Amino acid sequence: MSAIDLYARKTAGFDERLGHTIEVLRRAAAEHPGRIVQATSLGAEDMIITDLIARHGIPIAVGTLETGMLHPQTVALIGRIEERYGLEVEVYKPVAEQVVHFVKTNGEKAMYESIDLRKACCGIRKLEPLSRMLANRDAWVTGLRREQSNNRGVVGFSETDDKGRAKINALADWTWNDVWHYIATNDVPYNPLHDEFMPSIGCAPCTRAIAVGEDFRAGRWWWEDEKAKECGLHATHEEPAVSMIGAKA
Repeated sequence: MSAIDLYARKTAGFDERLGHTIEVLRRAAAEHPGRIVQATSLGAEDMIITDLIARHGIPIAVGTLETGMLHPQTVALIGRIEERYGLEVEVYKPVAEQVVHFVKTNGEKAMYESIDLRKACCGIRKLEPLSRMLANRDAWVTGLRREQSNNRGVVGFSETDDKGRAKINALADWTWNDVWHYIATNDVPYNPLHDEFMPSIGCAPCTRAIAVGEDFRAGRWWWEDEKAKECGLHATHEEPAVSMIGAKA
């Protein structure tokens, strides 16, 4: 059974939430002309935002982080977006030398050994490339929703990141039913791994399917304490710097 079969339901207030999201995106684009980007994880929520940008001709660039550890199904969405919507996706990859040094020093499974090592890996593969994506930009758009986890329960439609940029969370009040109703109604391309009980998809070593009753993000860094389950992309207190924690002389 697909994620659409399981979750797509039109619930009360959906049309109003959709209209508000479109207005949020249009307003953000108008306030930051030529200096705003959607930082898409290529997950279900972000595919909706990309669809809205293309469908309504909203002048927001689309960029993604290709960490080198993504599932092939995730990477394939980049080409699907470009073919479907005629949009060029900006792809940001980690610095190869930094990845090689980290793996050589700490091993390919370093992320399982400690939170510090896992965050160091995220720093190299995600935070540093994100800093390049956001360079010379005033604002970025995410697919964060309040329902995704306790840590995100107070997400607003607009906030300020640790560099003073506007961070636009256009789907903040959407439910999981809303997400899949929109995808089903508009035939939005999505990652087939969502059909395998993976609502939140990151790098392959750090993502697993969830069981019935588990949180949306329970399949991310499942071996860690719940409070640690962010890579730093959405934590305003963390710097997008490369760390070599555990490095040996």
